[in-house]
Amino acid sequence: MSSFVIVGAGECGARAAFALRERGFDGAVTLVGTEPLLPSERPPLSKDAIVAGAQPTFVADAARFEAERIQIITGVSVIAIDRNGRNVALSNGSRVAYDKLLLATGASARELPATPCSHARIRVLRSYGDASAIRPHMAEGNHIAIIGGGFIGLELAASARKLGASVTLLESLPRVLTRAVPADIAEVVCNRHRGAGVDLLLGIKMAAIDERPSDVRISLEDGRVIAANLVVVGIGSIPNVALADAAGLVIDNGIAVDQHLQTSDPDIFAAGDCCSFPIRHYGGRRIRLESWRNAHEQGALAAANMMGAQETSATVPWFWSDQYDLTLQIAGLAEGAVTTVRRDLSTEAFILFHLGADGRLLAASGIGPGNAIARDIRLAEMLIAAGRHPDPAALAAPQIKLKQLLAA
Repeated sequence: MSSFVIVGAGECGARAAFALRERGFDGAVTLVGTEPLLPSERPPLSKDAIVAGAQPTFVADAARFEAERIQIITGVSVIAIDRNGRNVALSNGSRVAYDKLLLATGASARELPATPCSHARIRVLRSYGDASAIRPHMAEGNHIAIIGGGFIGLELAASARKLGASVTLLESLPRVLTRAVPADIAEVVCNRHRGAGVDLLLGIKMAAIDERPSDVRISLEDGRVIAANLVVVGIGSIPNVALADAAGLVIDNGIAVDQHLQTSDPDIFAAGDCCSFPIRHYGGRRIRLESWRNAHEQGALAAANMMGAQETSATVPWFWSDQYDLTLQIAGLAEGAVTTVRRDLSTEAFILFHLGADGRLLAASGIGPGNAIARDIRLAEMLIAAGRHPDPAALAAPQIKLKQLLAA
C-alpha cells in the first residue's frame, strides 16, 4: 500500500490531505505539523482573533481527520528527509516512510536584525499563539507600535484601534503597501487609518529598540523616541526552505517547483507559501505567492499530481485585505504594466486596471466599502485569465459592464 506524507499542517497541507481522499487515494496519508493545534486558517489572526478573541478557525475537526483516515501528528517537526531511504525523520525520534512527499512548510515571519521577536513585548504575528499573546496588550490606555506598513501591520493597526489602543505605525519607505498596491489605493488606506487615529510615521529609520520591564523604547535616527506597551514586527516573511535545502532540493526564492508542483526530486512536491513556481499567464515567470487562496488551490493541485494527474494551474493570483469598513482586492500581477486606467464605481470605490505594452490586461486592484468592488474584480480576474486586450476607454466607463468585455 502506498504511503503519502505531507510536511506542514496548515491550510495547504490539510487541503492536500483531504484532496487525496476526494480523488480516491486509498493508501496511508500522514500529515505532520509543528504547531500543537489542528490545522487552522491564518487570515483571521489579524482580525477576529485579535478583535473578538475568537478561537482558531480550524480547517477540520479531529473527527473528520479520523473519518478520512488521515493520521495527523501535531507538535512535532520533520528534521530531515532521507531521499535514498524515502523516509522523513521526526523530532520525536520516529521515522515515517513515503512513496510521495509533499512539503507545505509555509513561511516564517521576518524578524528585525539582532532583535529576537520572542520577547514579552516584541512580537510577530504568524500563529494563533502569537495572536493570543498580542491581544491582551491591545486595550484602551495602551500604546501599540507596529513596525512595517504591509498588510499584516495595517490590519493589526485597524484591530488595535477597534479595541481602543493608541497606535503608531512605522514604515521605512515613503508610503505604505509600496510593493503591493498603487499609490492611489495606498493613499485611501493611509487616510482611513489616520482618520481612525493611527499615527503613521513614513520614511523613517530606526536607530535602536530597547525592551524594558514596563515598555519598549524605539529610538529613531531623527532623535525621536517612541515608547510602547507592545511592539509588533510586520516586515514580511521568509519561506521555510531549510528542510528542502538540507535534502539537496533546488531553492529559488522558495522551494523551486515546476508547473506540476514537482521539485527537483520527482517523488517530492511542494506547495503554498514555501514554493516558487512558473506562472502561465505571465510567460512562465517564477513567483512565490503568500495567500489563502493560493495555499488552498495548490494543496489540491499537489494532491492530484502526487497521484499522477500531471495537472497544471491556470489560476490568476488574487488577494484581499479587510481594514475597518474597507475591502481591498488585487487580481493578477502588475509588474510590467505601462498603462493604468481608473474606473470609479462610486465616490468611495474604484478599481485600477494595469495594462501591458501590448494592451493585455495584467492586473486589477481596487478598494471600497464592503463588497463594492468584489464583482468587478472577479470579472477582471476572468479577463486576465482569458488574456484579453480590453479597450481602455471601456474599462474607465462604469456604465460599460465588464461582463460585456468578457463576452466580446
